[in-house]
Amino acid sequence: MSTGWGCSSGPPTEVRSLRETLSALPFWADLDRARRGGQLLLKSGFFGGIVLGFRSLVAGYCSPAGNKPLAFSGRLREAAPRRLSETSRFVSLVYQPGSFAPGAPGWVAAARVRLMHAQIRRMLRSSPRWNAAAWGEPINQVDMAGTTLLFSLALVDGLRMFGFRIERDECEDVLHLWRIGGWILGVDPELLCATEPEARVLWELLESTQEPPDADSAALAAALVEGPLHEARTPEERARAERFLPVAYGIARYLVGYRYADALGYPRTRWRFAAPALRTLISGTGRLVGRLPGVDRLALEAGIRYWNRAATTGLAGAEARFELPSRMRHA
Repeated sequence: MSTGWGCSSGPPTEVRSLRETLSALPFWADLDRARRGGQLLLKSGFFGGIVLGFRSLVAGYCSPAGNKPLAFSGRLREAAPRRLSETSRFVSLVYQPGSFAPGAPGWVAAARVRLMHAQIRRMLRSSPRWNAAAWGEPINQVDMAGTTLLFSLALVDGLRMFGFRIERDECEDVLHLWRIGGWILGVDPELLCATEPEARVLWELLESTQEPPDADSAALAAALVEGPLHEARTPEERARAERFLPVAYGIARYLVGYRYADALGYPRTRWRFAAPALRTLISGTGRLVGRLPGVDRLALEAGIRYWNRAATTGLAGAEARFELPSRMRHA
């Protein structure tokens, strides 16, 4: 079975050992339950993408210590759409049925990201600019546990804010998907939540122990929201991006919460009132459409097309390889 590690002479001994370890999933890993969690997120389509970008990723940037590895890389300021597309590609691979079976695309992507994290840790630890007293270890257990919750609990909550009806057992299917993903990424098993109440307790603990958003938080969040404006190649694209920017900030304020939005310097556009109205529309439409035969299959097919398109657009047709960085630009 090809696992995509790709080396003509074979991977190093340490990598082979890691691959063998990850090839035996924990006894609690239920791939069928993970499939259900992935399908729920796939069916969210466009709205899932909006929540991923404007809530999950931005909430991660709000942690001053947690955002430093990304801030040091300089990558998001220079290529925000590509970064979002790489993340979209990663989560879309994770959402696929059987994604975390050993050797499957999601398993390979998560293993590559784990190696990428290890390389970034190695480089930042040797950097004289890394302030371990203030920021702790780079990409530490707290930060990684928080990331699994951003891609599961925070994402589900954002969809609920848009009016999606997601029951507790469905939320816990999503948590299970990222419980397996977190295990592959190297998160301590004690920090991988199995139930929604557990996840909420951990999330509240993480939020209560982090400092308020800093200048890097604001710069990273602005680069993400304003990415289409800076990437516009024609006057028409720029004009369209300028028209959409107030809408983007209005939705972003609603999804991330006014406390974080104010700390990040988000403008108070009138579009901040549109998202709650959209919630009412989606909630009512969902109750009606949900009764139609075959609607789940159609939503799943549309969602798969959306996530594939979202990833390939920012990557300009290239594949996200999650390659190990050779250097940190600002370290």
